[in-house]
Amino acid sequence: MQRYLDRFEALLGPTPVKAITLDVLGRERTIHLKLEGHNLTGSIKARTAYGLVRGLVQDGKVKRGVELLESTSGNLGVALASMTRSLGIGFTAVVDPLSTQESRDRMKSLGARVVMVDTADATGAYLLSRIEKVQELLAADDRYVWVNQYESPRNPEIHRRLTGPEILDQMQTVPDAVFIAVSTGGTFAGVSRCFRERGLDTRMVAVDINGSVAYGGTPGPRHLSGIGASRRSSFLEPSLVDHYSYVSAGEAALYCRRILRETGTHLGASSGAVVAACVRFLEEHPGVTDPLCVCADGGEKYQDTVYNDGWLAAIGETPLPAGASGTVGTGNAR
Repeated sequence: MQRYLDRFEALLGPTPVKAITLDVLGRERTIHLKLEGHNLTGSIKARTAYGLVRGLVQDGKVKRGVELLESTSGNLGVALASMTRSLGIGFTAVVDPLSTQESRDRMKSLGARVVMVDTADATGAYLLSRIEKVQELLAADDRYVWVNQYESPRNPEIHRRLTGPEILDQMQTVPDAVFIAVSTGGTFAGVSRCFRERGLDTRMVAVDINGSVAYGGTPGPRHLSGIGASRRSSFLEPSLVDHYSYVSAGEAALYCRRILRETGTHLGASSGAVVAACVRFLEEHPGVTDPLCVCADGGEKYQDTVYNDGWLAAIGETPLPAGASGTVGTGNAR
């Protein structure tokens, strides 16, 4: 198993960083996009899955006959399904209706068992219901080993060790602001800790969706997968967060569509939210010159959500009018 894990790590990244330009309040600004959709299994969750499974192997919990179990909005489940298939062990993914059909189909094609939870939790979302189902399955069958992305220190640690240094190695200058979507908060916490340990002055901006309580706020229904949570993050320590930004589904859709139209870059829903937060931050902080957005995945699997007018209307959202918060233009890949 260790040989396979070593090979898997060697395939993680480096993912490209692409620069785009935006007109923000009449001034052309550059934003760097770290495109994790180019990573193994199609998202940044390949890194997270590797860190989590590697830790379970080191702890002696992964062996023949066990079945890994995890609650997932989609991308982590795909990455775990890929890893467990190669390791020759089972995997059960607990998902909800916000997960995309494409992600569910990919998990099944990789041999995973997919369990759907369709009852919303007390906040109007599904995360707590998914975790309740995980606990139910654990109690019913001792073959299961819970990956537990929500509590495992291996989640932020892999991003402290791999993702943060990769960003710094790729950028010609140290980013003066970094924007990362939060759900468990593991990616953000790991990258932020890497920057803090190196004594950098980069402003770390956590990006969340309306209705999430990952860091606080008022709970409510959420309509995007891959961003937000119905419970507080175990990893978002105040010392790691310089700014916190909430974004609506309409804002996320606006930037997903605009960047695709103007640059040909197909961003996923949480990535659109991250860029929306970055533009807002640039409006308020004109001195920022080298912002970087970590874009968790690509947009292909979101054609029925943020790229679909009917879906937006059904949830009571519309993409903001073009030009409402800056106009995206093309930039040079780096």
